[in-house]
Amino acid sequence: MSAVIRSTGLWTPDESVSNDELVACFNAYVERFNAENADAIARGSIEAKNPSSSGFIEKASGIKSRYTIDKAGVLDVERMRPRVKPRANDELALTAEAGVAAARDALARAGRDPKDVDAVICSGTSMQRTYPCMAIEMQDALGIEGFGFDMTVACSSGTFGMVNAINMIDTGMAKSVLVIVPEITTPQLNFRDRDSHFIFGDVAVAVLIEHEDVAGGEGWRVVGRNMMTKFSNNIRSNFGFLNASEDPEPDFDDRYFVQEGRKVFKEVCPMVAEMILNDMASFGLKPDQMKRLWLHQANINMNMLVARKVFGREFEPDEAPVILDEFANTAGAGSLVAFHRHNDGFEAGEKGLICSFGAGYSAGTVFVEKL
Repeated sequence: MSAVIRSTGLWTPDESVSNDELVACFNAYVERFNAENADAIARGSIEAKNPSSSGFIEKASGIKSRYTIDKAGVLDVERMRPRVKPRANDELALTAEAGVAAARDALARAGRDPKDVDAVICSGTSMQRTYPCMAIEMQDALGIEGFGFDMTVACSSGTFGMVNAINMIDTGMAKSVLVIVPEITTPQLNFRDRDSHFIFGDVAVAVLIEHEDVAGGEGWRVVGRNMMTKFSNNIRSNFGFLNASEDPEPDFDDRYFVQEGRKVFKEVCPMVAEMILNDMASFGLKPDQMKRLWLHQANINMNMLVARKVFGREFEPDEAPVILDEFANTAGAGSLVAFHRHNDGFEAGEKGLICSFGAGYSAGTVFVEKL
């Protein structure tokens, strides 16, 4: 194959929320809710809400903090969601602003000019709008010729976007493609739901993928890739433009992210491990050739189980690095952020795997070799 991951770039918001801060706000809400509904709770017509704790969050997920576009709104017990200021149509959209910053970082690390890029793929869990495409807005802001398009495959958006870029390079459609994954995910969260209020964080990551003739012998050669999907309702959001036309209009809670966490864990982990092992066999690779796995960052327990099944043994922390403690779940960006932060220490010829998985169900693999 002729595609090379030349560089990556990262953008994070200025503000971060710790578990302790998030729990303090949530528990204040719970206390107020239970007090206001004390009579109904006593009658059994309303269920009392349970408080949360930082220990519960970290044990369940491995998350210690998360970046957010608006800390004040998230921690305001009267609001408990980010506050986003509307922008005029001639202003750069929030998602585009984040994606452009990550893209510029990736270009700078490779010493590339935007005019060196042929295409932009914006791939993320939720687009800020349907049209014009976020990719085209970012393409314009960066000064890139060629074309751009949006795509979304939930938490596999990053790897699926990369595979599309790799395919375009391998078929000669492009020599250089920017895959941008802007994940402004905290607005998807119901911060009044104990089981999910801690899950997501905001970030944007970009990957510059070039033809090997352009890459100049630097970066990571792609030695294999694959995608798979299998329908499941266990991770879902019903948000969309049809909501405004539904009669009767649904409760807003129905539009937030929801999941059946135990079912997801039970079904996704073996599915992903089997896919990775089958892919390795197809590409002539073996588990002991994988120096590092950059896995989807949704839950530390899922990552540990998948890594054990792939390696066939216990593994060292640097063999499957975790960024959940700082970033939380960043949806389609997670495995790419892990790769961006932890791709050091490789000699030429050593191999690794970027893998994402999640809602859909979906899973994507990109096997790489250091040049």
